[in-house]
Amino acid sequence: MTAREMTLDDLIGVLRECAGEAEGVDLSGDILDVPFADLGYDSLALLEAASRVERQRGVELADEAVGTAGTPRRFLALVNEPLRTAV
Repeated sequence: MTAREMTLDDLIGVLRECAGEAEGVDLSGDILDVPFADLGYDSLALLEAASRVERQRGVELADEAVGTAGTPRRFLALVNEPLRTAV
């Protein structure tokens, strides 16, 4: 059995969990193509989110790939690609 593909709402939930209260994150509106840095996420917070996604979805995400994902749309593609091809 494979995990279902991750949606933007799923990703927003993980991003909210990883955002510290002091961080100024804005996850409202159409964020698919907004760079993570503009949403208020630094590279460490994004790696934390990726680690949670790995555990939840059972996928392995290379740190380099996460770092270059850049936007929620690209991050979702990174996560969902192995889920689509899993047998």
